[in-house]
Amino acid sequence: MTIRRMDHVGVVVEDLAAAVAFFVELGLELEGETTVGGDWADRLIGLDGVRADIAVVRTPDGHGRVELSTFHSPVAAGGAPRTPLNTPGIPRLTFVVDDVDDVLARLRPHGAELVGEVARYKDYCRYGYVRGPEGVIIGLVEELG
Repeated sequence: MTIRRMDHVGVVVEDLAAAVAFFVELGLELEGETTVGGDWADRLIGLDGVRADIAVVRTPDGHGRVELSTFHSPVAAGGAPRTPLNTPGIPRLTFVVDDVDDVLARLRPHGAELVGEVARYKDYCRYGYVRGPEGVIIGLVEELG
């Protein structure tokens, strides 16, 4: 089996504070907030100059997580046939897998396209995004160590 668990669902929003407040009111708990950017983020997403604020909220049982992101740069163009990953409203499902390269190889014959690159984040993971059927974005995480 290649999928070990569903890690999180990511949603790009324009107003991060309002989105966090909504999900907290719904009953999720704020797990943490951070700002991301730099070379690894640019390579992962396939865009240059990425700077985004991220908040993660989780279900009370700790098993379900939603990553809420707001991008400061680059500015989303929107409306393109291949909408960039930082466009508001584009959901993505992320799964932890045993081997990112193996999963990519098996998904490519089914039309999957790598969005940016598979990027290594420190000693934590290798992470890549693919576009699946109808443009659905799937994140694939291979934990290291």
